[in-house]
Amino acid sequence: MKKYQTLLYYCYSYIAEAEQFAADHLKFCKSLGLVGRIIVADEGLNGTVSGTPEACTAYMQAVHADERFAKTEFKIDDVDELSFLKMHCRYKSEIVHSGLRDTSIIDPNKQTGKHLEPVDFMKMKDDEDVVILDVRSNYEHNLGKFKNAVTLDIENFRDFPEQINQLAQYKDKKILTYCTGGIKCEKASALLLHHGFNDVYQLHGGIIKYGKEAGGKDFEGKCYVFDNRIAVDVNEVNPTVVSVCYNCGKTTPKMINCANPECNEHITQCDDCGNELQGCCSTACTTHPRKRPYDGTGYYVKVPQPVALKLS
Repeated sequence: MKKYQTLLYYCYSYIAEAEQFAADHLKFCKSLGLVGRIIVADEGLNGTVSGTPEACTAYMQAVHADERFAKTEFKIDDVDELSFLKMHCRYKSEIVHSGLRDTSIIDPNKQTGKHLEPVDFMKMKDDEDVVILDVRSNYEHNLGKFKNAVTLDIENFRDFPEQINQLAQYKDKKILTYCTGGIKCEKASALLLHHGFNDVYQLHGGIIKYGKEAGGKDFEGKCYVFDNRIAVDVNEVNPTVVSVCYNCGKTTPKMINCANPECNEHITQCDDCGNELQGCCSTACTTHPRKRPYDGTGYYVKVPQPVALKLS
């Protein structure tokens, strides 16, 4: 039996005085001994937290006890080690950065694509009139994606709205959107509807839930996650590796962050190149004075940099 759990969740629900809520919620999480990263905005919550099963159960019960978040669905992973080192809970303008803040145009509580449970998504995805749309960033779908999925050339989700015109050729199709846990699809599918796509669906619970409830069939590669695991297996039915080493082109399932903190590029890199380049994406990055020690994982905890004092 594994010692810890990791919870992935989000909830679009208005929070009054959200900045104060974030501060109070941080104290509550710390009181339970949780570690993780939670984003709080006026529009809701988006979090990944990790702790003992008892702490995670107490956290889920507390969240569900608040009527604003009673509908929150948690994706639960049993893990050998905590998925974070510290606990962060921060107030931001959105719970996932999209730039779509005008609720008179995009409001996930009023209109989104039709939610498809994983088994229903699996049944529908291969139909001739269906297009599977990955709404994640390049580094995520380079590591893994659904077979035959349409991907977009975006560095961040906030670039998604600019890509809508690239999808016009699919307006007469059923659009099945997906992302890691479902949160990006809430606004992506709503935006597609706003732009005249009439038959829009989204994978409820995202790739993570699909792996748990549908065995991950036809998801090729691994799924990028936003904690120190970096990538997780999804497919138990017909798994394959689709990602290749950024440096040598050899097939590899491993993703790292460049050891140069000013680069911090997300790349797939084989162990041979990782060792040779000390966890960097290029030879140039190996000479950076702030290069971080490479321990083979490619995951780095952010360390605050000292602030230079201004001398009078």
